[in-house]
Amino acid sequence: MDLTRKMSPAEKLQRALELSWTVRLAAEAGLRQAYPHASGREIFLRSARQNLGAELFRKVYGEELSGIGSPQRDPQPDYSGV
Repeated sequence: MDLTRKMSPAEKLQRALELSWTVRLAAEAGLRQAYPHASGREIFLRSARQNLGAELFRKVYGEELSGIGSPQRDPQPDYSGV
């Protein structure tokens, strides 16, 4: 915590932006894992829906995601032979 107090405002902002970027990448990675066959556009739209909420997403993007499949979950691995 002491290191944060010694940072300049510019350094604090830079750290916050880096953390925000890391969180965004992690969220997108989760979407890519859940939807392995999704296009880049679909991942973008799903991320936007998570960030905006369903109501605002529909106002901005309409029904662009309707009809696109649900998450592709891999079956549970079989560890019985290990």
